[in-house]
Amino acid sequence: MVPADEFHSHRHDHGHMHGHAHGPASPHPAQAAPWSILRMAVPTRLAAALVVIAALWAVVWAAMR
Repeated sequence: MVPADEFHSHRHDHGHMHGHAHGPASPHPAQAAPWSILRMAVPTRLAAALVVIAALWAVVWAAMR
């Protein structure tokens, strides 16, 4: 276990150090996502779901042949 006073800097078994830029009590900063299904419009989400369903059924159909 890493002591709290080391400010999130710890040594792994393979011997190199990791230093983090945030405090031990704060979470990691958010990273920008290139795309998100939550930002898609509802019709686009439904179309994407239909494409995924069709692809999965194609896999099932091909496996049964």
